[in-house]
Amino acid sequence: MISRKNWKENSKSPEKGQSMVELALTITILMILLAGVVDLGRAFFTYMAMRDAAQEGAAYGSINPYDVAGIKSRVWDNLEQVVSDPEKLTEDIVVGVGFNGPKRCIGYEIEINVDYKEFPLTMPFLGWILNSQTIAIHATIKDNILKPPCD
Repeated sequence: MISRKNWKENSKSPEKGQSMVELALTITILMILLAGVVDLGRAFFTYMAMRDAAQEGAAYGSINPYDVAGIKSRVWDNLEQVVSDPEKLTEDIVVGVGFNGPKRCIGYEIEINVDYKEFPLTMPFLGWILNSQTIAIHATIKDNILKPPCD
């Protein structure tokens, strides 16, 4: 009959720590994937909000193409859902208004560009992989000018 002491000694195998090593490696890979999914979701939400803000500015600009300050104001008002701090809003995000054509009248295009040059990543894993804790996000919308008629 095997005593309790001998049974414990016989049950030890050289693979005792194998499952812990596999778990450590697997958890590391899963955490990197999770970090990527979280930051990708945040970046996609930010891109969609920037695109919607640019669309709002383009819609306003298609009616009032000479009111560039009003166009930018429409874009800034819609960007508040992306960056809640107004001081950071003007520092980090650049809004550009352009016109494709010599005139600002029916038949020409208005183009709104919104650039978030330093979108912060929250997970340090991705910053380590990309060698930066920020990424650039860009949204462009083109729309046709509806008013005023050309001379």
